[in-house]
Amino acid sequence: MSGVTRRRMLKTLAAGAAGAAGAVGSAGCGGDGRPGDSGGAARGSGAGRAAGGPGNPLAAGTPTDPDLINPTVPWDSVLTEDELRRLAALCDVIIPADDRSPAAASIGAQDFINEWVSAPYEGNQNDLTLIRGGLAWLDREATARFGSEFSGLPAAQARAICDDICMESRAAPEFKTAARFFDRVRDLTSTAFWTSAEGMEDLGFVGNRPMASFEGPPREVLDLLGITP
Repeated sequence: MSGVTRRRMLKTLAAGAAGAAGAVGSAGCGGDGRPGDSGGAARGSGAGRAAGGPGNPLAAGTPTDPDLINPTVPWDSVLTEDELRRLAALCDVIIPADDRSPAAASIGAQDFINEWVSAPYEGNQNDLTLIRGGLAWLDREATARFGSEFSGLPAAQARAICDDICMESRAAPEFKTAARFFDRVRDLTSTAFWTSAEGMEDLGFVGNRPMASFEGPPREVLDLLGITP
């Protein structure tokens, strides 16, 4: 799409996720966007880790009745340090730092994904298989092309690999599985980033705050989506 950057498209898609997250913002990262505080999605994981605070006495704190004020993670993280390093590098290719906000890895997107794929549910475990295989593929591809593991590549070389897998419909046959991996990581990275404090500030999302009036979405957003008011 002419004149539309990858980052801007991701921000547009993330606006809906940020809106949904506003209703449960106390369950993730907090005002400074660091793992373990309240206010966004990306946070560190670990068995029984809590975000602090008084908790909600009306919630049982179970998967079906979670305490969103004082959340816990009842499973251990499964990704290794090597896998997290590759994943962090990929998150930063997907959402690099710019003059508005930091890169995705700096706000803990890789930790959010680690928590996600560590969850003992069928869909999450399927993502674990896909993402673990994709991270191994990234290192093999980086070594074959540039003689270095993926996390050690300069940004231009990392982007060159990602350009081949950034869209499954356009990927070569040998890159189709890697493209599915990239698409899943891109979705999870976007969710983690734009439900953090920094991501919401980047979006201009103000959350559930009282407003005297609402003038509707900005004209440029409507134009980008092809919507005529």
